[in-house]
Amino acid sequence: MSAKTISIIILTALLTIFLMVNTDPVDFDFLVATVPVSKLLVIGVCIIIGFIIGFVVGRPRKTLSSYDDDIERKAQTTDSKKELSDEDRDYIS
Repeated sequence: MSAKTISIIILTALLTIFLMVNTDPVDFDFLVATVPVSKLLVIGVCIIIGFIIGFVVGRPRKTLSSYDDDIERKAQTTDSKKELSDEDRDYIS
């Protein structure tokens, strides 16, 4: 197993242990009422929301320059595969 896999397994085990230890009820204030909720649920929901936000914010996005690079790369491959005919050159100019 790789070091990355082992570290993910260890972190998941520690997170699970941490959540299982914190099962005490806490008062959670909604708009009008106070509801007793398990710490496990509150911490778990916060962790899941954090992972989702981190994934959405941290993923690479296509920028305008990366589209330009794709267009240039496609143009280079098409130029190397086939050249324009004389008719096409006359039509373009």
